[in-house]
Amino acid sequence: MNNPLALIVDDEPDIRELLEITLGRMNIDSRSAEDLRAAKRLLESERFDLCLTDMRLPDGNGIDLVETISRRHPDLPVAVITAHGNMDSAVQALKAGAFDFVSKPVDLGMLRNLVNTALKLERGLATEAKMEKPGGKSELLGKSPAAEQIRTLIRKLARSQAPVFISGESGTGKELAARQIHQQSPRADHNFIAVNCGAIPQELMESEFFGHMKGSFTGAISDKQGLFQAANGGTLFLDEVADLPLNMQVKLLRAIQEKSIRPVGAQKEIPVDVRITSATHKDLAGLVENGNFRQDLFYRINVIELAIPTLRERKDDIPLLADMMLGRIAAHSSCAKPRIDRDALKTLLKYSFPGNIRELENILERAVALCENETITLEDLLIPADTAAESPTTHGVNPDLPLEAHLEQVERKLITTALEETHWNKTAAAKRLGISFRALRYKLEKLGLE
Repeated sequence: MNNPLALIVDDEPDIRELLEITLGRMNIDSRSAEDLRAAKRLLESERFDLCLTDMRLPDGNGIDLVETISRRHPDLPVAVITAHGNMDSAVQALKAGAFDFVSKPVDLGMLRNLVNTALKLERGLATEAKMEKPGGKSELLGKSPAAEQIRTLIRKLARSQAPVFISGESGTGKELAARQIHQQSPRADHNFIAVNCGAIPQELMESEFFGHMKGSFTGAISDKQGLFQAANGGTLFLDEVADLPLNMQVKLLRAIQEKSIRPVGAQKEIPVDVRITSATHKDLAGLVENGNFRQDLFYRINVIELAIPTLRERKDDIPLLADMMLGRIAAHSSCAKPRIDRDALKTLLKYSFPGNIRELENILERAVALCENETITLEDLLIPADTAAESPTTHGVNPDLPLEAHLEQVERKLITTALEETHWNKTAAAKRLGISFRALRYKLEKLGLE
């Protein structure tokens, strides 16, 4: 079997030689070009497995080459070499279709990681994703145009190392989309680490993300690995990234730009090879405008945006999703899989689902517990008739209820949403609601939610 072949494009002979030697030691053959014209000639005459290009070339810039390769050789991974600290160029290249970037002076360890990842992608190993069995929770199911479009975008995003920002309402499946990007990428054989940024106490945040050294603070009785180290070689998913405090946003920005971290109490930085994906249900651009989220970090994590549609926008998928969920719930409960009768299904198709897919699953879990004769009826759904065809702006509230019951329904909805958004972390939910932990426990008992 022939060695892989790389195209190196740089006008500095020393850099070309360094890259040729490094790739040669990895059993990768190479061809070199000193400008765009020579690079394009080589691209037309030979088949390459990887391209490394400098950003500044005598007759243009690396982004011109990235765009040419994306257009004419879409399966060829191309990485750009940027000047130290010039993240704007790196982001511009990623948006143009670059696979990844490496900064000067080139760290050879990071370069080797990049090359190995790119070659996995070029050889098609990324498609051998570690997917769960049919019906597993890692699948993004649906036959609607919206679902098909998301799956197509995920396949494209899996071929890049660019940071992806996943937007969408609560319960739409943002973490599921992030997992799919990871599982279909060359990083699939490394860790996918998901963290809810709103659930970490502020005083522990730096240690959680970057780790700490023994003795660095009271209670640090041993060295501890942080989330970035745990995700090394894989993907770090920052859920509810809008909840990061400003001081942590600065440190996260540096880690992304430098591709290195410094554990609390450490004397030097540690290189990390991590792809960042992030999500929030909040309006992040609006938070940037009012000064609650750093603009520079916003641009670094939002290189590519993936907007997840609401369940209201893909109602054709409800029967398929419901059938899959009922199979999983039945297997969990060791009971027979129930069917949904016609009236119950019609009601589900009319309902606005302010809580999206997560709310559908909660409704079905409750219905399975209540149903008889292995059949889910309209009564088992516990969806008030007046809300079945409501507009999204009413958020599941029945305007015909007496005032006390109306307020209780609103309170129940707000608490349930806060708990779902924090993955049932009661401390984080209480903080989000602006009440004490004790007050939340009292309300959970009062509303029968404990």
